[in-house]
Amino acid sequence: MESQPFKPKPLLNKSELRQIKRSRTRIEGKKVLTDDVRKLKSLKVTPDLSPAESIHYYKEPIWIEYYIPKESRFAYETKYLFIRLSDPVPTDETCDGALKLAIKEKSIIDIWKFCQENEDKREFILGCYHSTKTMLETISQIYTNFFETKNTEELKTACYLTEALLKYEPTLASLQYFRDYVLYNLNFFIRELNRAKIEFSLEDATVSLLIKRRNELWELKNYVEDEDFDLLAALFFEQAFPNRGAAELSSDDLRLFD
Repeated sequence: MESQPFKPKPLLNKSELRQIKRSRTRIEGKKVLTDDVRKLKSLKVTPDLSPAESIHYYKEPIWIEYYIPKESRFAYETKYLFIRLSDPVPTDETCDGALKLAIKEKSIIDIWKFCQENEDKREFILGCYHSTKTMLETISQIYTNFFETKNTEELKTACYLTEALLKYEPTLASLQYFRDYVLYNLNFFIRELNRAKIEFSLEDATVSLLIKRRNELWELKNYVEDEDFDLLAALFFEQAFPNRGAAELSSDDLRLFD
């Protein structure tokens, strides 16, 4: 039997795609053009969050372009998609020991430091991170120096290095000792940068992961749906990954382009 070719799962489901097509959305770089002017203008630039609450959100700008028929002109606005950070929840398994300790000490999961303090595990762990151990060492050094220098700008570098580590996980070491350490550390650095009011920007793939984890949290906790968030998230996916998901549309769906 001939095997079926691999077909990546679309980032947008059919419902989200239909919603965007019905509003006649077109993508031009990072701008979204739509006829639903009232809906877009009604979106808040930022949600009603206190300074303390906003620390726990990643902020992604969405550039929107819409046409105003009565004035025969285009208008441009920037709205912000605020994504609630969802932290890994530790279990009683061995792989969550470092996570529990980090939560208790309000620190990162420092794999490089862990290796220096656990000689019996060092060779195995560093062997798993032979191609990224320099990144782990740099993150550890930046985090350690931060307590002396209080230079939050350096945390941006640590955040970006942590983001890059997502591409190399999971490893055997993380499965045994550091489950979800990258997600935990990434959220940690995002919060620290937010506290310091430092501007930074994550890759589209990372933002999509944060959205996915936020949505899973909303479903798990049965939180009330946020229509503004859903629309801005759909617009983000459409502009960040414009070619994904189109193959899932039927011929009837494609008529929405007409």
